[in-house]
Amino acid sequence: MKHAFLLALNLCLAAAACARPDTVYVTHGAAHTPRVELADGHAIESRPMRGDTLTAGGVCFVRLPRLRLVLCIGQSNMAGRGLMDAGAADTLRSVYLFNGDGFERAAEPMNRYSTVRKELGMQRVGPVGSFAARYAEVTGAPVGVVVNARGGSSIDEWLPGSETDYLAKAVERIRAAGDWGDVAAVLWHQGEADSAHPERYEAKLRRLVGILRTELGNPSLPVVFGEIAHWNWTNRVEGTAPFNAMLRSLRIPHTACVSAEGLAPMKDETDPHFSAASQRELGRRYAEALLKLR
Repeated sequence: MKHAFLLALNLCLAAAACARPDTVYVTHGAAHTPRVELADGHAIESRPMRGDTLTAGGVCFVRLPRLRLVLCIGQSNMAGRGLMDAGAADTLRSVYLFNGDGFERAAEPMNRYSTVRKELGMQRVGPVGSFAARYAEVTGAPVGVVVNARGGSSIDEWLPGSETDYLAKAVERIRAAGDWGDVAAVLWHQGEADSAHPERYEAKLRRLVGILRTELGNPSLPVVFGEIAHWNWTNRVEGTAPFNAMLRSLRIPHTACVSAEGLAPMKDETDPHFSAASQRELGRRYAEALLKLR
């Protein structure tokens, strides 16, 4: 693990030292660089990739080691609604974000490349960045996050039989990233749209987990899900307590539930969304939960 961490770190430093304007990452097994279209209409043609870095036409090509891929799905808190702040501009060491064609250095908003998202301006700070940074730090392995969340979605919209079937789109997305590494886990943060009916949710979540494991070919694939906000934004007397109690009580093999205790709202207690600081804390809790499932 230490060797993998140092390799990823050295590759990142090599990328930073290369000529601008761009850095293009290539898979660990790539024999050639991809063809790159330039803004002026010209292109950098593919050429042999004999080492871990190659500079051509002002573009630095960097070969990444094999990534630990993590699929991050759910509704708005996974998509990220925390206000963009100074920390959101940072790229994350040893963390890469899937953009549909390949991976790039990860920075907020992490859900910007989602194939099912709402408008780009709604995508802000979520838990994915802090999760991946902590997970990479502890494991010493580079992390590739595939983020495909949809704000406002119910769990029914994620399951087969719905018109949307967001889960199929998420599976398609993580498969598209398959040449870059192996799927290490799925993070699921959703439930605000279903919080009034916790009694209906367990069977649906079990089904969702089962589909993911079947489609991704791993019956023990770790899945971590998180509680929704503890404050009562629902206008129901019972608030979110029954829903969160249901999540905590679930006993699905190779899964874990992350607490939202002590987290703060983005705006006020009429808002189900976590603040940027709380999103980052939530992400670190996701990482710690996944590390215990290893």
